[in-house]
Amino acid sequence: MQKRKYSVIVFDLGNVLLPFDYNILIKKLDSVKEGSGKHFVDTYFANYEFHRDFERGKISEEKFIERMLEILDHSIDGETFCNYFSSVFKQNKEVTALLPALKKNYKLILLSNTNSIHEKYGWEYYDFLKYFNDLILSHKIGAVKPEEKIYRVVEKSSGSPAEEHIFVDDIEEYVNAAKSFGWDSIHFKGYNSLVRDFRFRGII
Repeated sequence: MQKRKYSVIVFDLGNVLLPFDYNILIKKLDSVKEGSGKHFVDTYFANYEFHRDFERGKISEEKFIERMLEILDHSIDGETFCNYFSSVFKQNKEVTALLPALKKNYKLILLSNTNSIHEKYGWEYYDFLKYFNDLILSHKIGAVKPEEKIYRVVEKSSGSPAEEHIFVDDIEEYVNAAKSFGWDSIHFKGYNSLVRDFRFRGII
C-alpha cells in the first residue's frame, strides 16, 4: 500500500503544545476571596455558549471581562482578571521540541479554539510559535472547531489539498471532524504515542 503524502502538519494549542490547568486560576481567585475560584470556574463552564461565542469573536473582550467580573463580584479589576485567567498554561517542552525538525520538511499550522485574552496575556510570547507558517485562531476567523469553515481556512492558508494535511488534537470530536473533511488526524494522548503515530506514518 502506498504511504499517504503529507505536506502540512496542523497542531492544536491547548493540551497539546500548552497543557492548561484551571486549578491554578482557582487558587489565585481563592487567595482574593475564599471559594470564589470554584464558583467562577463552575459558572464559567455552566455558561459554555457565552465562552464559546467569545472564542468565535462574536462577543467583545470588554463585554466578556465585564461578565466575568460580575461573576467575581468585582473582587478584582479587569487587568488582574486577564492575568489570572491566562495563568493556566505551561509548555509541553517534549512536544514543542519536535517542531524545529518537522519544520524542515512540512508546513506547520496552528489551529486553536482560543480567545483574545488568552492570546495576549497567556501564550503569544512563547518562542515555539516562530516555527509555524500560520496561526489560525478561532476568534479571528469567526468559527470554532469542529465547524467546517475553520478547517477550510487552514487549507486556504497552506495551499495544499485536504488529503495532505494531518491534524493533532486532544479532543476526539475535532479529530473526527478533520477526518470527515479529508484530512488525516491523530488523537493526542501524550508525547510518546504522538511520536509512535508520526513514525508509523513515516513523518519522523
